[in-house]
Amino acid sequence: MRWQGRRQSDNVEDRRGEGGGFPGGIGRGGGFRIPGGSGIRTARGGGLSGIIILAAIFLFLKLCTNIDPMQILVDGGGGQLLPGGQSQTDTSVKNNDEMTQFVRTVLAETEDTWSGIFQASGQTYPAPTLVLFDGQVQSACGFASSASGPFYCPGDKKLYIDLRFYDELDRKFGASGDFAQAYVLAHEVGHHVQNLIGVLPKFNQMRQSMGQAEANAMSVRVELQADCFAGIWGHFTQQKGILDVGDLDEALNAAQQIGDDTLQRRTQGYVVPESFNHGTSDQRSAWFKRGFESGKLESCDTFNANI
Repeated sequence: MRWQGRRQSDNVEDRRGEGGGFPGGIGRGGGFRIPGGSGIRTARGGGLSGIIILAAIFLFLKLCTNIDPMQILVDGGGGQLLPGGQSQTDTSVKNNDEMTQFVRTVLAETEDTWSGIFQASGQTYPAPTLVLFDGQVQSACGFASSASGPFYCPGDKKLYIDLRFYDELDRKFGASGDFAQAYVLAHEVGHHVQNLIGVLPKFNQMRQSMGQAEANAMSVRVELQADCFAGIWGHFTQQKGILDVGDLDEALNAAQQIGDDTLQRRTQGYVVPESFNHGTSDQRSAWFKRGFESGKLESCDTFNANI
């Protein structure tokens, strides 16, 4: 991907070096993520002990503070952003490292693509903010650790990523290349687009009355649509002539490596289909390719497709 020398987005909030939050994070109600690190599980939770802890927290909130924890999960509320703290020198160095320049450039490319798509339908595209963090971070969806992987929070309309995830994507998952890295960011931007067009709010409302298996199945469709939207971005990026031979293969390989079935086989040796919440490797790569080839929103209707 020939990204050097292109426009870089200013919609970036650099919180690296700040720390903050509880060790390991408490989780992100309403967040939508690319799975990664030790945060990979067979389902959304962190096992039985995690469910018990969360249940205790919810009970405390409900009985002692009169806060409705489900409202926090659904609406993405409850988190205040941490104050800044870097020196001017530290900020200057971080803003000029190659990986920071890369994600700023990819974010700018997504802004150009989605602004054009929205404008074609007579609308304005409000671009999201990308938050760079290390270790752990606080968002409007709660606290999160780097182990959870990159995510989008609909509550504050921000994307969150610890750039060290890209090293893990290469070393642990075998998904190398700059377009694989760009796909990860474009997927989270896809969730932002879903938030703007009403997909995420509707899903958050519907899952309140769903059982876990049904919510997981619907989550798969949400995630596959975000993959398809990332493919749409790739389609228009290719039209600009800035993709190299093999870039598409890098993105498709990344989608394959982070499918639910592949992750579960890698971490536990077997798969539990009813716990899938992102889609299989074949599904993820197929829907990215579908968006890449068509460049059209209507091709990304995962909710009425037979998947």
